[in-house]
Amino acid sequence: MELRAKDPNALVTTSYSDCIQLAACGSKETLPMNPDLPADLFTCCLTTPIEIAIRFFVLQNPLPSTLTVEQAMKIPGRLQERRTPLGELNWIFTAITDTIAWNTLPRPLFKKLFRQDLMVAALFRNFLLSQRIMRVHQCHPISSPPLPETHHHPLWQSWDLAVEMVLAQLPALNRAADGGPAYEYQHSGFFTEQLTAFEVYLSQGAIDRKPPDQLPIVLQVLLSQVHRLRALILLSKFLDLGPWAVNLALSIGIFPYVLKLLQSAAQELKPVMVFIWARILAVDASCQADLLKDNGYSYFIQILSPTSGIPVGNASEHRAMCAFILAMFCRGFHQGQVVCMPPGVMGACLAHLGDENPLLRQWACLCLSQLWYDFADAKWQAIREGAHLRLCELATDNVPEVRAAVLYALTSFFGIPDMSEEVAKIEQDVAGSLLIMTADGSNMVRKELVIFLSMFVKRNEGKFLVAAFEQMVQERDNLAGFARTQTTGGLRPRANGSAKKKDTLGSISPNTIFSAIWQALLMFSVDPFPEVGQAAQIVVDYVHLALLQSPLGQHAQDVIEEISCANLRNFSLTLPTNSMPESKRPMALGYASGETTPINPAPATPKTLKGSWLANGSAERSPEWNRPPDANDPQSSSTSYHTAKEPITRNFHAKGAEKIPSIPLKSQFMEWSIEYFREPQMKPNEADEPGSVDYNQRLWRRTRNDRIIIETQTQKERASNSRWDHNKGVFNNGSLPMRLLFHQFESHLIAVDEKDGVSVWDWEKGAKTNHFSNGNPTGTKITEIKFLNEDDVALLMTGSGEGVVRIYRNYENDEVELVSSWRALTDLLPSRRSSGLVAEWQQGRGTMLVGGDVRVIRVWDAPREMCMSDIPARSGSCITSLTSEQVAGNIFVAGFGDGAVRIYDRRLAPRDSMVKVWKEHKAWIVKVQMQRGGMRELVSGSATGEVKLWDIRMDNPVRGFLAHTKGMRSLSVHEHAPIIATGSTWHDVKLWNTSTPKDLSLSTIKPYSSFLHQNRSNPVTGLAFHPHRMMVACSGAGDNHISLYNCDSKGGI
Repeated sequence: MELRAKDPNALVTTSYSDCIQLAACGSKETLPMNPDLPADLFTCCLTTPIEIAIRFFVLQNPLPSTLTVEQAMKIPGRLQERRTPLGELNWIFTAITDTIAWNTLPRPLFKKLFRQDLMVAALFRNFLLSQRIMRVHQCHPISSPPLPETHHHPLWQSWDLAVEMVLAQLPALNRAADGGPAYEYQHSGFFTEQLTAFEVYLSQGAIDRKPPDQLPIVLQVLLSQVHRLRALILLSKFLDLGPWAVNLALSIGIFPYVLKLLQSAAQELKPVMVFIWARILAVDASCQADLLKDNGYSYFIQILSPTSGIPVGNASEHRAMCAFILAMFCRGFHQGQVVCMPPGVMGACLAHLGDENPLLRQWACLCLSQLWYDFADAKWQAIREGAHLRLCELATDNVPEVRAAVLYALTSFFGIPDMSEEVAKIEQDVAGSLLIMTADGSNMVRKELVIFLSMFVKRNEGKFLVAAFEQMVQERDNLAGFARTQTTGGLRPRANGSAKKKDTLGSISPNTIFSAIWQALLMFSVDPFPEVGQAAQIVVDYVHLALLQSPLGQHAQDVIEEISCANLRNFSLTLPTNSMPESKRPMALGYASGETTPINPAPATPKTLKGSWLANGSAERSPEWNRPPDANDPQSSSTSYHTAKEPITRNFHAKGAEKIPSIPLKSQFMEWSIEYFREPQMKPNEADEPGSVDYNQRLWRRTRNDRIIIETQTQKERASNSRWDHNKGVFNNGSLPMRLLFHQFESHLIAVDEKDGVSVWDWEKGAKTNHFSNGNPTGTKITEIKFLNEDDVALLMTGSGEGVVRIYRNYENDEVELVSSWRALTDLLPSRRSSGLVAEWQQGRGTMLVGGDVRVIRVWDAPREMCMSDIPARSGSCITSLTSEQVAGNIFVAGFGDGAVRIYDRRLAPRDSMVKVWKEHKAWIVKVQMQRGGMRELVSGSATGEVKLWDIRMDNPVRGFLAHTKGMRSLSVHEHAPIIATGSTWHDVKLWNTSTPKDLSLSTIKPYSSFLHQNRSNPVTGLAFHPHRMMVACSGAGDNHISLYNCDSKGGI
């Protein structure tokens, strides 16, 4: 009309896209004229469907019956009462037509016609009936929008059965109504049968995610108290299949049903209702207003309360779901926060922080975070209730997800607009109490800690600008002092009185929480885990950028230029250990505090050793024997650092250099935690599900492992009296192999070079399958390699000289990725005099023992991702080797740089855990190793060439012999056979039988050397037995080749 008023000549067209049109037949069809049918059959189908459907059944029934149409029309009951025969038929008809529409119509069309308007839905359900009835009379009803043909759907047969069951009881019902014998109506088994069919569907595991035909019927069953509990349980199992199942249920209209059920007070429904709502909110959180409308949220607040009873065994898990539901209810919904604050949600969450269930502890923290996010009133209430103090107590929780949730909650706790002195003091106390988490082994926790610190930095930006500036000035002064020490031969001249007064502003930040946090951020900026390091770099870059734009900007620029110049001046200086400040030297074994090292030290091996041996066969104590055996190796120039690909984590994305840093950082922990409720919880894991791909692969690996163990048992006796000089192969590694490691069951051989290169070989095929960089800094090297979970899908662990442990997945191919990395030894400084990081993995206990040039042996727990204890080493020397018994894992042994061997028992208190010490060796312990199988001998070897066998119950060695007169560089013990291999400093490997008293070697072999590297004085750097097969791998310094030898031609089979 508006268009016609503006322009009378305009052509006005009407859109009929939203119109619904129904017709009884096509243009060339004739309506039925049967006297037994109504005159307007189509209209009767649309208005009185049950009556027409019964009439149609009686007229079309091929079986003889005495029941007339008039009698069939007298079915007792009312359409609205489902417990009556007529009402039950109407209920079944609604369920069947809904299901037929669900299974045949496109999803958008089904939602438009059957879910948006109740009258339209009823009309189209009846239209489906008209399709079936009119077709018998050669008419094809037409609709707009058009619907597919549904008359052939098999559920119509279920409808016919339901009608027949009612009509069969009709005579008895009529006689009872007329005063005859009493008769109890037998209800239809339609819904019970459909629920059983749905249960069968679920038991098959929802193959190919095919939507179940019975889903609309299950929703109809929710209206019945008789079948409600069973239907809810089956529905919860269906929703547990994943987000696709939740979306299907939501599209069919589950929401109004489960929303209405929140008004029910039935105790037995509470567990299943909590589970269903958790699944719904994990996929679709847009129903917050609906939960608020009828106080539906109070249903979950009541269950969350510690005093409420819930009729289920795992009440803590269901309360965790309630905490999740309320967290999603409050998330980004201020009205939800307001209504949840008074009823005691915060008090309930605080009470659950001490619960045994880690999922409840985690979601109690996350619920608190959503309750007070951007809500000052809730934060003040948290302060009054001491919530921040309770959360800080969980900083050392055993579960990393809980520790991360604590940090997430405290990050959202910050941000009260009124930055009063009280608020500032509280935030500083919270930040200070969380600094203990800087050494956490979990990458997720450290990343959340950086995000937390970014919020604290943003709240106190001015103070951090001062801390950053003073840190720059301190670094400049340290560099200047170091340069003066170098040029004056260690004597530092007195500082010039006229030194730059513009920077002597008086220190403000030292010994404050801001200085400590700034140093923690600087440490995090070089974190070995890429995501943590990048997050901290953003915060550091933001502060530095803000500093340059502040009033201190010009002073900061001058200091930066001075630091750059000092770094350039010191670039060409060699940095031996003695040039470091006294306080920062590592504990290099055998060196006094004032001892110095020449830049080009003399060879470690004396020219003549015969005179250095005493009559009893032991070596004199010489400083040359108390240094790392590889300290004087010639540095190879064939490779350089970081030339190979460096693996990263699966979801890591490097930030662009052009992106301007901004804080506070945004956490993804909440989204990650929500994923838990989107994954199946009722069925076993894929790897534990019989018939699954993962299960079959694991079963195959277990069978393969058992076969290898059985096959190699017969080789032990042959290995102890055969020669070991059968050459299995020679591989050119491309870089100098320093350490070698065989996989127990796969044909994998790991070789690491003297820098950061890791090579993976398939020794059966003689091919290198992968080569990558470990990522350790320049000047450090890989000092430890281990396999984790060898029985299944193995992970590769590396430890490097800066104290960092890295774990890799898919190490054998180009898809290698970093799983985890953390600084296992925080006080370890890189040095050529240090043993670096040494480790022992205890597979049965899931713990890793880590030592090195520090005074403790650190016990890391893999599932908890945290340090469980620091066991005092009780020695001033560095730890050179660790080994442990693998059955119980309580006893472990450490070798030291001064020749001592110490035994520890983890069952005792850490300060009392050292139970025995042997000081038979007088030189650097090359290796200590306790056999996994065999007689479980403990073998130790020192750099002088001494090898000793021990019984840990005795004070003296069981046996000892001199393996090499010119010094020993490497040692390896076969895990299951009585064989020891020793590698000398003169390029030969000897193999020994520990079961015979004779000190005669079985064989002497020499690692392969190419024509250009035939230096017979090069030490044997890499030496390793295969854990099961009679095979040994070795390599020599100065050459890139790896040699493999068997005990005979069958040793590697």
